[in-house]
Amino acid sequence: MRRAEDMHWSSEERDGNIIAGPDGRIDEANSDAFAEELAASVTLAATAPGHRLIVNMAGLDYMSSRGLRALTIAKRQADAAGVVIVLAAPNSIMREILAISRYDKLFTIAKTLDSAL
Repeated sequence: MRRAEDMHWSSEERDGNIIAGPDGRIDEANSDAFAEELAASVTLAATAPGHRLIVNMAGLDYMSSRGLRALTIAKRQADAAGVVIVLAAPNSIMREILAISRYDKLFTIAKTLDSAL
């Protein structure tokens, strides 16, 4: 059984884009680690040919307000670096969280990872 503080992160380059994949829950226990991984991925995307960071949310079960704050900070960093962040494949819970917080107006949200590419 996964503990609440566990968050797994994967990252790869595909078609000139950086694809980052948080897995699990983003909450107060691991929001700092999430923010650090996002910042590193934005930096990596700034050097990638496509200048895009796709955050694959398919494995993400939940995100607290601290996780949303990390996304906001990453967006500012990305804008300054000329990087576009796309949120891909959020489940129904994450789609609702993004809509309630109006992050669906701040970020491009793709239904699938393939459509984000």
